[in-house]
Amino acid sequence: MTSTFYERVGGAETFRTLVDRFYAGVAEDPPLRQMHPEEDLGPAADRLRMFLEQYWGGPKTYGETRGHPRLRIRHAPFAVTPRQAERWLHHMMAAVDSLELPEAEDAELREYLNRAAWFMVNATDE
Repeated sequence: MTSTFYERVGGAETFRTLVDRFYAGVAEDPPLRQMHPEEDLGPAADRLRMFLEQYWGGPKTYGETRGHPRLRIRHAPFAVTPRQAERWLHHMMAAVDSLELPEAEDAELREYLNRAAWFMVNATDE
């Protein structure tokens, strides 16, 4: 029986660690922080964690509670510039670094996150 990516990398604990470390960086990055209107980053962290868990073969909680991801539509109210994508990737890749995943899974996760960040760009830098 083939395991999912979610299972191979350690399941819920790994995704919680990834998202917690990512948002620790976002909290200290004013241009990214302004894209999170909630006073507490907890709700945004929960949404990202649930999305990533579902995408990688874990629980379907995101879809059950929020419906289809519609990532570009959900981010449309924000000016996601190439500079913002680079900042997002900086914090996300630092979080991935901290996980010390097996080489194949590390590469697969990084490739997806890179594509996802650039897919979200909807504005130009000024």
